[in-house]
Amino acid sequence: MNTFMMLFYAFIKVGILGYGGGQSIVPFIQVEAVENYGWISMKEFTDTLAMANTLPGPIAVKMSFMVGYKTAGLSGAMVSLLGLLLPSLLMMLALTSLYLRYKDLPAVEGLLMGVRPVVFALLVLVTYEIWPSSIVSWPTAAIAAVSLCVMGFFNVHPGILMVAGAALGFALWGRG
Repeated sequence: MNTFMMLFYAFIKVGILGYGGGQSIVPFIQVEAVENYGWISMKEFTDTLAMANTLPGPIAVKMSFMVGYKTAGLSGAMVSLLGLLLPSLLMMLALTSLYLRYKDLPAVEGLLMGVRPVVFALLVLVTYEIWPSSIVSWPTAAIAAVSLCVMGFFNVHPGILMVAGAALGFALWGRG
């Protein structure tokens, strides 16, 4: 199977299995890009995740683009995006009409109540897995703790913290 087919196949799987969108898709991208195909290392994955969080828009779209681009250039990025987005587009067309028709049924609410904790667990797993390549010293742990507190208690936009973290990282380590 050529690289473009592998990218499409990997990201269509992510697009099909990544229920919940956004951050909940990140573990699926990690499995495909790092573990299954080895297109990027865990450190590159963490860096890609960090860069994707600094830009506006859906994180999965940015990550699939970055992985595809690194693997096979602009064409690879487009193939990855198509694989990622096609299932969502088709499923949203179908699910939107079903949800609007049946959203008040107890069965639908029960289904959603069962899926929400799974999405939470996926986010916890990603946090656990990127910890070793993100928190590498006491200063990086302090940056993470302060960022969490500032976002949680003061509702500061994550973009502001990303810029502040980048500036701090440059000041502490970037002029080596």
